[in-house]
Amino acid sequence: MDKRLKGMVIEHSDDIVKMWLEEVNSKKSSDYTSSISDELFENTNREFVNVIFSSIEKNGVSSDLEDFSERLINLGWPLSYLTDGMQVFRRVITEFILQRSDQVDSKYFGEILRQVDNWVDPVINKLVNEFSGSWENIVSLQRVALQELSAPLIPVMENITIMPLIGTIDTERAKLIMENLLDGVIKHNAEVVLIDITGVPVVDTMVAHHIIQAAEAVRLIGSRCILVGIRPEIAQTIVNLGIDLGKFPTKSSLRKGFQTALELTNRTIEQTQDKEKDIEKLIDSLDRE
Repeated sequence: MDKRLKGMVIEHSDDIVKMWLEEVNSKKSSDYTSSISDELFENTNREFVNVIFSSIEKNGVSSDLEDFSERLINLGWPLSYLTDGMQVFRRVITEFILQRSDQVDSKYFGEILRQVDNWVDPVINKLVNEFSGSWENIVSLQRVALQELSAPLIPVMENITIMPLIGTIDTERAKLIMENLLDGVIKHNAEVVLIDITGVPVVDTMVAHHIIQAAEAVRLIGSRCILVGIRPEIAQTIVNLGIDLGKFPTKSSLRKGFQTALELTNRTIEQTQDKEKDIEKLIDSLDRE
């Protein structure tokens, strides 16, 4: 955009912003922004148009574009908000320039369109690229977080760890379970691993096969697996499918599995004979401190 047009746009920025806001706001009730509060929508629009004008003043180079795109992603706004808003801005600024020009011939009209396009298109491309880059980064971080949560190994006592599984187990997740089990058993020096499938909705042949493989791998490095959370419907499914889980202990609940783990590590749970005396001794010791 040449200096004369650029100066005119900046000089009349308030009028252009007003025209742009009116058109954008007129579409709010009929598109994806209808569920957004009026206050948030108004504030976001004003921030958006400030970012646009900032790119004019800095010849299309502005760090505000990246920051604004990232904030939109964090707020859950769609990419179409940026592209639609820029198209509206393209139309508004073109109409504004033509309305204040004495020339109306097609050559001048084409020149104005070219200059507006040369300025608006790079801004759109920059916004889309920043939005896409930020989105990919967030998705990547979320994927890593989900992987960490999908097969956690929790040390609960010396030599005893628990892996609670929730949700569907597919081939990719089964591979992650295997890796976490083997790494965790060695890292925590675990003698017994409790695999809790209470939160697994369906145990079919494939799921059982993955669990058996994981348990067998743990056995090969000198530890033992206990499968806990065997609900009646899962037990019936396992029997109907003819799946052999006899190579390692199975328990209906985590409590029973933990008791078995204690026995395998030569430990037991003992209850005190007189709880009241123990409480009194504890209170006395606290008073002395």
